[in-house]
Amino acid sequence: MSKVIVDEKKIEELLSRGVANCIVKEDLKKKLMSGKVLNIKLGADPSASNIHLGNAVAIRALKKFQELGHQVIFIVGDATGMIGDTSDKNSLRPQLTKEDVEKNMAGWKEQVGKILDMSKTRFEYNSTWLSKLNFMDVANLAKEFTVAQMIERENYKLRFEAGKPIGLHEFMYPLMQGYDSVAIEADVELGGSDQLFNILAGRELQQAFGQEPQNLITFELIEGTDGRKMSKSYGNVINLTDTPEDIFGKTMRMGDELIVRYLTICTDMPLEEISTIQDRLNDGENPRNLKVLLAKELVTLYHSKEDAEHAEQEFIQVFSNNALPSEIPEHKVTKRTGLLTIMVDTGLASSNGEARRLIQQGGVKMDGEVITDHSLELMGTTTGIILQRGKRKVVKICL
Repeated sequence: MSKVIVDEKKIEELLSRGVANCIVKEDLKKKLMSGKVLNIKLGADPSASNIHLGNAVAIRALKKFQELGHQVIFIVGDATGMIGDTSDKNSLRPQLTKEDVEKNMAGWKEQVGKILDMSKTRFEYNSTWLSKLNFMDVANLAKEFTVAQMIERENYKLRFEAGKPIGLHEFMYPLMQGYDSVAIEADVELGGSDQLFNILAGRELQQAFGQEPQNLITFELIEGTDGRKMSKSYGNVINLTDTPEDIFGKTMRMGDELIVRYLTICTDMPLEEISTIQDRLNDGENPRNLKVLLAKELVTLYHSKEDAEHAEQEFIQVFSNNALPSEIPEHKVTKRTGLLTIMVDTGLASSNGEARRLIQQGGVKMDGEVITDHSLELMGTTTGIILQRGKRKVVKICL
């Protein structure tokens, strides 16, 4: 185990930057200043195969604890994922199957590895201990909570008042997440602000099992590219697996009001520099210049500085000069095929219905000309037909 680093400035920033709740801050700061190695917990259900910038906020905080010499423990919610957490949902969440969990976990470690030092990270699957609990064990966990505590949660209250179903199994989720903290004897748990109740459940159960209750840090939820909460279901996410060009382009399309917020919560830029950027915005500098700076910062974090420079040049070429991307993927079509099918096969549209709507709205071009006939059939040529949706999504139809 590496030696714990006691750096008051870094600790203070870790306990405040982008933080929604810190319980109990002074107690946690005292522990971090003591030089003792702490178990820092972060759990996640693999409900999708990609990690987005919103998910990455807590993982990046985990990295900072790791750099200070503490033991970070990443809990993979293979058991909790099959129950489904609805902390931020207004309806039942579909339960994951074991196959879903395994499929989604395939790329998770690679993505987490973009942030954490994997050689110093403990990965634990919560089915290891949760699968061993019998019915009476679960009943004993449940007696530590009341129905009133559960139903007072805002999303449950709204669903109850609206007559929407609330599954009894949903009340089990905080117990499961809380028991994770007991199993690994967590000193600190991290999570999004929507996880506050579940993390507090860990404190309750630890006390019931005679352990010192964990401290907790929850982080502000970041908005997505459309200004709503970043969510896979909204499709407004910037994924860690996105190409440098996609990260850059998505960042450039977001609202100007998110520039400073993203720099503060989603990057490691020093706060003094961010304050200067806020002053530049206040003084009337074109936000586009500062959005470029943010976009390059994000690409550098998850790819490289060279990728960030290339993505900027690509953006200028495509969006400022109205040129086609320098690299265009090719798709072979050796017999006459419906345009809608080709759009779906090449990823220009997610479905025939979306492809049809895009064409009706004038959002699809062929060799620079807007297409209006969705019943069109195409076959590739030796030189290639350029099929284009918007400015960035382009494919060459070849033989």
